[in-house]
Amino acid sequence: MSATTDRILSKAVDGERLTPDEGLALFACRDLHKLGRAAHQVCLRLHPEPYRTYNIDRNVNYTNVCAAVCDFCAFYRKSADADAYVLPREALYQKIEETIALGGDQILMQGGMHPTLKLEWYEDLLRDLRARYPQVNLHAFSPPEIWHFHKLNKLPLRDVLRRLKAAGLGSLPGGGGEILVDRVRTAITKNKALTDEWLEVMRVWHELGGKSSCTMMFGHVETAADRVEHLTRLRALQAETGGFTAFICWTMQPGHKMSDWPEAGAFEYLRTQAIARLYLDNVPNIQSSWVTQGAKIGQAALFYGANDMGSLMIEENVVASAGTVHYLTLDEIKRAIREAGWEPRQRNVFYQLIEERPVRPGGKPRDRELPVLN
Repeated sequence: MSATTDRILSKAVDGERLTPDEGLALFACRDLHKLGRAAHQVCLRLHPEPYRTYNIDRNVNYTNVCAAVCDFCAFYRKSADADAYVLPREALYQKIEETIALGGDQILMQGGMHPTLKLEWYEDLLRDLRARYPQVNLHAFSPPEIWHFHKLNKLPLRDVLRRLKAAGLGSLPGGGGEILVDRVRTAITKNKALTDEWLEVMRVWHELGGKSSCTMMFGHVETAADRVEHLTRLRALQAETGGFTAFICWTMQPGHKMSDWPEAGAFEYLRTQAIARLYLDNVPNIQSSWVTQGAKIGQAALFYGANDMGSLMIEENVVASAGTVHYLTLDEIKRAIREAGWEPRQRNVFYQLIEERPVRPGGKPRDRELPVLN
């Protein structure tokens, strides 16, 4: 097994594409350091620059009302629930202005799949935010949300995406991917986009000239073969469209109906990220998931294939609802990068470097960042 693993790792380090069988063989390897060293070599080949990146954005959940039922999600509510909400525009304005004050250039705006809000509501929202804050990228609406818009409004998917893009949608987040295997998706979610539907949203968005991230949430009912199939589907779509800017993976944070599910832990997180870097040879960037793993493991991820520390994440509600979320200040993110031996550089969602803007008076992050406004 060791000789086989070494051959596969050498192949990946040399830039050759791994087969699904080879990817599965790596998941049988328990030598974390060996996997990490190879992933780090690939990362250094792709990113020899003397810096590692981060961005400043805010995860704004404009509603928690959702027609889907995900066993792992403690965030969603039904319309009749007492704590169901749709954020008023004034609350959104405040959140965006606080983000700008902290040097941010992006809003990651996601919600549930609201059963009654029509496409015109979303278009009006995007136009309003784009007119008020033209400097802020609207990184919004996961593929399951987009697919829901398509079904609810009985409009072609391409028309939905074209209209949202015209209204101001800047890029798509890769949320709602979980594991792109229908057996897994139907086991843990209901009324949510299946694998081909998730991928089709991304395909059409890329064909319209858009960019997006892609993700994987693992450590639940999936097998190692399912993880490889997920990565294979992402790699195939990237070969077709070239629209993915980055990959982010994280372990499921047990919550809701899966509250007794054992956590996968840091070992499995680092191992899976390293294998993803080796396997996704055409996805340029890998983000660390310190939000779910904490500062030290998030920093260690820079030696297991990641070249980016992800976002300051001024606000996070979905993972926090499951009871597990970590908070870092901007200075702590920069320090983690420096301690690992690189220069910290701010970037935008398209991985273009941007000049760091000074924090405005009154814009200093507090210990647990900014309050959640419901």
